[in-house]
Amino acid sequence: MPSDPSKSPVEEAIRQRLIPLERYRAYVDGEAFVSNWLSVDQPMIDRFADATHDHQFIHVDPERARAETPFGGTIAHGFLTLSLLSALAFDALPGVEHTVMGVNYGFEKVRFLTPVKTGNRVRGSFRLVGLTERAVSLQSAWDATIEIEGAAKPALSAHWITLAVLRPPETDVEA
Repeated sequence: MPSDPSKSPVEEAIRQRLIPLERYRAYVDGEAFVSNWLSVDQPMIDRFADATHDHQFIHVDPERARAETPFGGTIAHGFLTLSLLSALAFDALPGVEHTVMGVNYGFEKVRFLTPVKTGNRVRGSFRLVGLTERAVSLQSAWDATIEIEGAAKPALSAHWITLAVLRPPETDVEA
């Protein structure tokens, strides 16, 4: 697919990973899509603390967290880990042709299983387990996991529902 100079780099990256709906349907109950590794560092955690006004010491005070917690230092907020699903999914998942926008629809279940320590690398694993097609949207259900590099258990497990809004089908109307 040739590049479109009128699109931003993000829009272009999305466009290059679009697939036909027929191919997308075939992924239901198939193999998982896995993202690249992403480092979770203290500046990321601090920015999240600022954005959410959650400055609990276990997240933002490395010395106190080292002395007063079993983690050996600071850890990412659970909600930061959860919010990384979007970036990890963007890295791993294909989109469907004719998608106008994608939105989070919600979660059926989220479990925080292992804390993400500062400096850990995480990646997402996404398995499409359900697909509901409507006239101008696709609701996709994902079993999503965020793994921690070298850890026996994942950071989180979730049943995540996303919604792709599709361009309406074109109709042949004579002028």
